[in-house]
Amino acid sequence: MNRVLIFDVNETLLDIESLTPVFEEAYADPTAMREWFAQLVLYSMTLTVSKQYVDFFTLGRAVAQMLADIRGVDITEAHLDRLASAMSQMPAHPDVEDGLQSLRAQGFRLVTLTNSPTNPHRPSPLDNAGLGGYFERQFSVDPCRAFKPDPGVYLQVCRELEVQPDECVMVAAHVWDTIGAQAAGMRGALITRPGNAVLQASETVLPHVTATDLQDLARQLGDA
Repeated sequence: MNRVLIFDVNETLLDIESLTPVFEEAYADPTAMREWFAQLVLYSMTLTVSKQYVDFFTLGRAVAQMLADIRGVDITEAHLDRLASAMSQMPAHPDVEDGLQSLRAQGFRLVTLTNSPTNPHRPSPLDNAGLGGYFERQFSVDPCRAFKPDPGVYLQVCRELEVQPDECVMVAAHVWDTIGAQAAGMRGALITRPGNAVLQASETVLPHVTATDLQDLARQLGDA
């Protein structure tokens, strides 16, 4: 039975829509946030495939500047600093805390795996959102010098926890994340946050579980 749940953080647990006011101020366009996030994911994957690496926060600032250059917008260091601060202070989605409580009560081991770097001397965004206590470990891709969905970042969690991939379920709001985890031998659980859906490309990329939120996930895993 899959007893280890590995959670993505940004958008799966924490609400990235909270970043929208920063982009509305800097770009005079609230839709710029989603464009920035999509480009951030694209270039994180590009660096990984190219065997290059910079941390996710550094890349986030660089993509924000690139987007400003493309749009012909002047953004300041103050705007970029506000973005970095907002990324560390994102609130949890309303369903998350109750869902985590239910999953923990069912006996699952809960850990996280994020593209964002961690700093042992500072609270993580999860800690700032009041969720850090629910998790046994908070893993970052940073030690691997690669971003998800590179298989190595999922397998590092298995090594650290001394479990096999088939004992784990990757819980994410992004289907590229569940696909990566499944390629590494895990099961995938897709949380269909607004703007996310199942990719109907082939049977092999379909998530094993599809849930609307963490409370729905807890119900489904409890019934399994």
